[in-house]
Amino acid sequence: MKILLTGANGQVGFECQCSLALIGEVIALDRQGLDLTDQTEIERVIQQHKPDIIVNAAAYTAVDKAEQQTELAYSINATAPQIMAEQAKLLNIPLIHYSTDYVFNGQGQKPWSEQDPTNPINVYGQTKLAGEQAIQASGCNYVILRTSWVYGARGQNFLNTMQRLATTLEQLSVVDDQIGTPTWSRHIADATAQIIGQAKSSQNPHQFWRQNSGVYHLTASGKTSWHGFTRAIFDNMEQQGTTTAMLKAIPTSEYPTPAKRPLYSCMNNQKLADTFGIRLLDWQASLALVLFSINK
Repeated sequence: MKILLTGANGQVGFECQCSLALIGEVIALDRQGLDLTDQTEIERVIQQHKPDIIVNAAAYTAVDKAEQQTELAYSINATAPQIMAEQAKLLNIPLIHYSTDYVFNGQGQKPWSEQDPTNPINVYGQTKLAGEQAIQASGCNYVILRTSWVYGARGQNFLNTMQRLATTLEQLSVVDDQIGTPTWSRHIADATAQIIGQAKSSQNPHQFWRQNSGVYHLTASGKTSWHGFTRAIFDNMEQQGTTTAMLKAIPTSEYPTPAKRPLYSCMNNQKLADTFGIRLLDWQASLALVLFSINK
């Protein structure tokens, strides 16, 4: 099996390089290997490699910058997935694509299901939703995995930022009224590998993808706030003997950002469990594994 992976140096893409290598040959492309703003280049690369599946882990993820760089965000998050989906349709291969909790407006207290209406409140969410819709309209076989609050042991993410600030500031204020589920990038990659593996071992892979095409929510279980996530990180650092900054809980109103954030981002993962038998660990258990790998 030949797997074309985009966004190879991103949080999910990097982990996918490892997880998917057990299934087939991974053609891993970063932004130097594939310019996602060049539609012709996307078509050329896909036709050149003729993969058995495309895994699109590339995205424009600078939520606040997207408010000004709207055209660039749409190009990467909407137009590029559209081209990939159209090529997947031509080659009769499936496309796996990652999306976000930001397609919802965050108003409510019940975990979002795949059937709930989307209503993004910032440009980033709008571009990701446009990407989803373009893939669905293409007619290709696809699996869209919506995830949230992605972090890992490497790269620029909330975990690494909080660990750095813990030792450089005397006090750190973190919002406590945005609720969601931190999700480890490695578990996203592992779940992706499981889905592809199930298709590969099925009697009719094409039928597998056709029957199971759709949108799925893929996050860890449980919920917390950004403050609660930070508190868990700090507690681990203190257990390791590191002195951390004083932590203060604040409302979103005291931390204004260019892009609005949804207040409630928890997602219902039951469809993923029912279809593929996949259910991720509680976020605290996942965080413990990540921190253990960093501390050992």
